Amino acid sequence: MIQELKQNYGHLFEDDLINEIAQVGTYKEVPAGFKLMEIGSYIKGMPLLISGAIKILRDDKEGDELLLYYLEKGDTCSMTMSCCLGQTKSEIRAIAETDTKLIMVPVQKMELWTSKYKSWRNFVFESYHTRLNEMLHTIDTIAFNNMDQRLLDYLREKSRVNKDNSIRNTHQEIAGELHSSRVVISRLLKKLEKLGKIELHRNYIEIIDLD
Repeated sequence: MIQELKQNYGHLFEDDLINEIAQVGTYKEVPAGFKLMEIGSYIKGMPLLISGAIKILRDDKEGDELLLYYLEKGDTCSMTMSCCLGQTKSEIRAIAETDTKLIMVPVQKMELWTSKYKSWRNFVFESYHTRLNEMLHTIDTIAFNNMDQRLLDYLREKSRVNKDNSIRNTHQEIAGELHSSRVVISRLLKKLEKLGKIELHRNYIEIIDLD
């Protein structure tokens, strides 16, 4: 665990902090699709990603999902930290987008490290800033972009995060994450296919050119 921590967080944390994380952290490997966190549950630890990606979602009053952002290697989730420090229930759902390796840091250490290590404090504040900007981008996209553009952005980001030009999600799953309907998404995907930007297959979508 020490080597993976140094490789991914050595440029951020001093050796003493890395050693403490290794002593108290729990190393996990989870497959794509694994639910790491559920809305309404209490959070006992904060994830530090070693590899892979996690998607962060939120439900509306009708129970429909909305994709907020992705966490990738070297990231953590500021909303998780808020719930941990405030001892409140989670307001988000976290699902592994790809096979993922991570280290779970116990809640009890987070506040202690914030006062003890400047590097941890900077990491926490930077995470808040990054995640806030990502959520503002999501809000701007919903408020100002039409669904055509939102779908293009979604496919680009999905391909980038998964490092794969094949999107293996159903039309219904895409609609759920974009807070739309399957009928609308299917129509727009067919439009993109006619424009030569994607190819639709039975079990996946192949990206041709989204530039």
